[in-house]
Amino acid sequence: MNATLPVVLSLAPISTARLLLRPYEPTDEADFFAVIDANRAYLRPAFPTRVSSVQTLADARRVLATFRQDWRTGRLYVFGIWHHLTQAYLGDISLKPTWSAAVTAEIGYYLAPEAQGQGYAKEALAAAVHFGFHSALRAARLDLRCRADNPRSCAVAEHVGFRRLPVRPRLWPLRSAAAPEILHYALYPAA
Repeated sequence: MNATLPVVLSLAPISTARLLLRPYEPTDEADFFAVIDANRAYLRPAFPTRVSSVQTLADARRVLATFRQDWRTGRLYVFGIWHHLTQAYLGDISLKPTWSAAVTAEIGYYLAPEAQGQGYAKEALAAAVHFGFHSALRAARLDLRCRADNPRSCAVAEHVGFRRLPVRPRLWPLRSAAAPEILHYALYPAA
């Protein structure tokens, strides 16, 4: 099986009815840092690397620069999520491709707690799905993982069309009795 080479995708923003999804700019560092800093305990279980990597404003600047480099190399496509009317920063959503013969991409996202429960996650996820299937990425499948103790995130995935996959056993040394199960979802392009 031959691998597909990464492609450089457009940095053009994506507009939805209420949201603007766009690659981060260096000037976004304060908003990015503020949401992570204010929600560390909430974000840490699902995004431990992100939380530990962004301890200061300088860290936020470095992480956003890394996101830009990742975009150019095709390693990771990260969009910040902003509200159209208020210009408030709400969170982010990303696609991490595997450049195999049939390209797949895993989607991850988070919203600030005050942005939850208003349908923004569904709207952003639907836009990311469209990007994954219809941009030059042309993914053959999109994947998403949800913690079993986060039913709202699971409901968002299912609302957008993701189907839950059979439970995957975790390696016993990595499994903690206190760790919630991870649920895996997949979505294929419409025929």
